[in-house]
Amino acid sequence: MASWTIHEPSKITCAADVRRLEVSLLVGRLTVIGADGPARIEVSKVGGRAVQVELEGGVLRVRQEGGSAWLGLLSWIMQLAKRIAVDVSIAVPPASRVTLGLISGRVIASGLRERTDVDVTAGSITLMGVGGLTRANLVSGPVEAVGVAGELIMDTVSGELILADSPVTTVRGTTVSGSITCDLDGAADSDIRLDTTSGSITARVPEDSDLAIELRALAGQVTSSFPEELAERTTLSGSTVNGWLGQGTGRLSASAISGSIALLSRPAVAAEDADPNDEPAVAGPVRRDPAEGSA
Repeated sequence: MASWTIHEPSKITCAADVRRLEVSLLVGRLTVIGADGPARIEVSKVGGRAVQVELEGGVLRVRQEGGSAWLGLLSWIMQLAKRIAVDVSIAVPPASRVTLGLISGRVIASGLRERTDVDVTAGSITLMGVGGLTRANLVSGPVEAVGVAGELIMDTVSGELILADSPVTTVRGTTVSGSITCDLDGAADSDIRLDTTSGSITARVPEDSDLAIELRALAGQVTSSFPEELAERTTLSGSTVNGWLGQGTGRLSASAISGSIALLSRPAVAAEDADPNDEPAVAGPVRRDPAEGSA
C-alpha cells in the first residue's frame, strides 16, 4: 500500500492502476475528472486538517483527518470552515467507479463513464459529460448536470435541479423545496420522472418527441405547448396533462404537491443537421396509456 499525508500544497502521480476512487472531505472544493494516463492528485489548498491519500488494490482513497466522524461535527465544522477548507483536484481513468463525499462546499465531476456517486450536505454539485450510472444527493444546494448520458438520479431537500444538453435515457429528479428545470431529448427509450413537494417543474422537449406524458399538480397549474396532442384537465383533485407525443414509447411523468408544471417545446432537429451515420427510425409499438406502470 502506498500512502501520503499532505500538509501543504502538493501534487501526486500514482504509479499503480486505479479502478476505484473514494473521497471524503469536510469543507472546500473538490474537482474530479476522467482522463487517460495515471491517476493524479493536486492539493492546491490545505486547511488546518491534513489530507490523507492511500492507494491499495486499485482503490484510491482521499480524505481529511477527522472525516470518519464528520456527521457529528457538522456545526463545529461550519464555524471553522475557513480554517479547514481544502481545494483538491483528482484525475482518474474514465472507467473508474467514483464515490465522493463533502460536507460543505462544491463538487465538480466530469468525463467519468462507469458509476459516479456524489453526496454533499450543503453546497453544490456540477456534473459535466459523465455517463453510466450517476447519483447526486444534496441536503441544501443545487445540482447542475450538462452533457450527461446513461442513468441520472438527482435528489435535494432544498435546492434546484438543472439538466441540459444531456442524452440521458433514465432520469429521476426529486426535490422537497426547490425547482426542477430539464431540457430533454424526448427519445423513444427515455424514462423521465420528476417530483417536487413545493416548487415548480419546467421540462422542454423537441416537437417531434416520442413520449407518453403524465403531468399532475395537486395545488398549482399545469400547462403544455402541445394543446392538440395532450389533454389538459383541472378538477378538485388538481390539474393534469396527459397524452402522447409521437408513438409514446418513451415516458415523461412529473408531479408537484404545491407548485406549477410547464411542458415546453423546441424545434425538432432539421434533417440536414442530422448525423448521416444515424440509423433510420423504427416505428414504435402501439401507444399505451401514460398511467400504466407509473410508480
